[in-house]
Amino acid sequence: MSRYDARSIEPKWQKAWDEAGTFKAVRDPAKPKYYVLEMFPYPSGRIHIGHVRNYTMGDVIARYKLATGHNVLHPMGFDAFGMPAENAAMASGGHPKDWTYGNIDTMVAQMKPLGFGLDWSRMFATCDPEYYGQQQSMFIDFMEKGLVYRKNAVVNWDPVDMTVLANEQVIDGKGWRSGAEVERRELTQWFFKISDFSEELLDALDGLENWPDKVRLMQANWIGKSRGLRFGFDRVDGGEAIEVFTTRPDTLMGASFIGISPDHPIAKELEAANPEIAAFNARCRKGGTTAEAIETAEKLGMDTGLKVKHPLDPSWELPVWIANFILMDYGTGAIFGCPAHDQRDLDFCRKYDLPVIDTFSSLGVERKSDKHGLPVSLDSSPELGSADAYVPPKTERVVYTKPVFGAPREMTGEQAVEETINIAEKQGWGVGLTQYRLRDWGLSRQRYWGCPIPVVHCEACGVVPEKKENLPVRLPDDVSFDQPGNPLDRHPSWAATDCPKCGKPARRETDTMDTFVDSSWYFARFTAPHADTPTVAEDVDYWMNVDQYIGGIEHAILHLLYSRFFARAMHICGHLPKKAIEPFNALFTQGMVTHAIYVTRDDNDRPVYHFPEDVEVTESGARLGATGEAVEVIPSAKMSKSKKNVVDPEDIIRDYGADTARWFVMSDSPPERDVEWTAAGAEAAAKHLSRVWRMADEIAGMAGAGEGDDDLLRATHKAIAEVTAGIEGFQFNSSIAKLYAFANTIQKSKAGAEAKQAAMRVMAQLMSPMTPHLAEEMWARLGGAGLVANADWPKADPAMLVDDSVTLPIQVNGKRRDEITVPKDMPKDEVEALAMATAGVQRALDGKPPKKVIVVPGRIVNVVA
Repeated sequence: MSRYDARSIEPKWQKAWDEAGTFKAVRDPAKPKYYVLEMFPYPSGRIHIGHVRNYTMGDVIARYKLATGHNVLHPMGFDAFGMPAENAAMASGGHPKDWTYGNIDTMVAQMKPLGFGLDWSRMFATCDPEYYGQQQSMFIDFMEKGLVYRKNAVVNWDPVDMTVLANEQVIDGKGWRSGAEVERRELTQWFFKISDFSEELLDALDGLENWPDKVRLMQANWIGKSRGLRFGFDRVDGGEAIEVFTTRPDTLMGASFIGISPDHPIAKELEAANPEIAAFNARCRKGGTTAEAIETAEKLGMDTGLKVKHPLDPSWELPVWIANFILMDYGTGAIFGCPAHDQRDLDFCRKYDLPVIDTFSSLGVERKSDKHGLPVSLDSSPELGSADAYVPPKTERVVYTKPVFGAPREMTGEQAVEETINIAEKQGWGVGLTQYRLRDWGLSRQRYWGCPIPVVHCEACGVVPEKKENLPVRLPDDVSFDQPGNPLDRHPSWAATDCPKCGKPARRETDTMDTFVDSSWYFARFTAPHADTPTVAEDVDYWMNVDQYIGGIEHAILHLLYSRFFARAMHICGHLPKKAIEPFNALFTQGMVTHAIYVTRDDNDRPVYHFPEDVEVTESGARLGATGEAVEVIPSAKMSKSKKNVVDPEDIIRDYGADTARWFVMSDSPPERDVEWTAAGAEAAAKHLSRVWRMADEIAGMAGAGEGDDDLLRATHKAIAEVTAGIEGFQFNSSIAKLYAFANTIQKSKAGAEAKQAAMRVMAQLMSPMTPHLAEEMWARLGGAGLVANADWPKADPAMLVDDSVTLPIQVNGKRRDEITVPKDMPKDEVEALAMATAGVQRALDGKPPKKVIVVPGRIVNVVA
């Protein structure tokens, strides 16, 4: 009996697939296509088992679809621009390009031994000039169509890295890389007009039936459609009215103050003449623009001394405050504060001792007031000042005690909002509007390692797009990272150029594009990755859309939303067909692979993390293998390079083979859930695969035809049906469970050589998507024709899925004692007789007659002793 040697067998079959061009995607209109894509990785250095799980999922689907007659596109690339490369260059004195391409080489070298069925000929990195040059070409197209523009905007500014940060790059008010306190700064920025598509992007979510509900909900909330009222508060001093937009105009009679952003035109006007206000505004700008930063920051305000008139009562004057929790790019940059029904406003009013006016109350609840006048439910804490703002859902019926619309009434918030809007429009002091939370996409980044924005600034002509024949606008290689900031600004010659329009000396734009731009169209580029245009009509018409997209839930909002916008913009510019404006037909968000974290403490009680291979774990605890020092174990944590709880697939391939890693990450739990990697689990997977190989080798060596076995034939067709259903339903762990059972059935079967060999060949086919190398070796050993990767997927015979017999458990006094297998239509009295004759029942009765026997046809036999 031969031993399965993964080290020699796996490279052999990888070479065979390459030589046969098994996974090379070639457009063929005669065949149905299938495009499967995993979100491409950032080349951070090395992949770990978490990556293996993600790419194995896609590979299982790709190999299955290939076997079912589809023309499969399954590509791989790298999302390669971004700050980490610049930070690495600054730390090491190297160049971002060398760091990035070196990491790509390392990761490809890790991926290829895993046997992924990828078309490597289509591989690219977003930092390839051939890629970003086409991105620049589309940027110019977007400019011509009015989809991109330039304006002043308040941004998150990292004063150490000296670059704009996206909201998601601000963590607890600090830059995600530098750790510096983020500031709000006004800069001239480039923007994509994604907000023009708000309604379309929102409405189209209903058609994405094969996306997770939670992802669609997250996107809907991010787009944030809301109905509200826009109106103005006239200033007492006769200055320009302060415009506000509110989704709760029904609470207007609870107004306590007017709040404006530190970046509001009025605030800027005041700071020019008032040093105290100027200092306050400067303080407010030292903080991020994220919702989290705004909500968690201390509420700060300054009374401007200005007053405005309430629109429903000119004698009612409200003070105007500058407040740090109001952003200029949300709504109008001004609000009316209603503390009784908004917690943020309430916190502000309590701090500055402003009035709190209740406008409605919950039905049937007797209330009293705290020292600030806020209604307090009788069953709440009696401590003064402890009540929260009362913010019921708009769908809840409440009693409006101080309504805009006259006498107190009971109604829902939705009804009250619409009635208030109707009154405002009828009386001429406000306009009902539908607005969206989604803001235009600011894409400018003040850094080197990104796609240059292809425009030129000319004193005579203004902002001029570069000529397409001059693309790509390449990044210079001779840059220095010896000081913070954008090296493109410091380069002696790169920015100097001639105006594409008038030919006079001009200066290139030194901002580069947000890396989300790079990842917002790569799926389309894969259809023709080496073309001299962004896409090729014939290829994109054939291959798009992505039939199955796979990636982490952390990309549920921005990446997917930006990609949906980009697909629409590309269609408008002629780069994608209409059908591809929703580029991903189906989306699957996989769970993480977790692993225990191993921690010791240094002399200053700071945590020191250790790689799993450096730790010995026993029943008595965990210790460092080198020193014996006790180790603290934090179980089941997300794999993180900084915490060193990563498992390198090269170690698993060396010890067990690639198929073991693939089998384990698919088998342990449903793919949408987390799975914990354990050495014991990997070893168990390796043992099972070795067992299957021994079975295949032994059965292949059996001589003679022997007898057939109807039970084995039925089990084979059941296995085909159940494994197929598991793969198609993204329940790979279920498919693997069926393969375990099928292996047991084959091993126990008394069938002859031909029947067992046929069953084992089917086993090889069914295992092929998960363990392709072992499957090829089994297939060849069992006499299968050609490569199993190219073999047609087996089909289950429906007639074989119908059982003529059924296995019934037999219970005596509620405890299972035996079982019998009988024809489905056997009469009850015959079933009872067989049950009573079983050894288990006889032992339980010990010679005594039963009191009662209950036969439930097709289900169970119950014996009462």
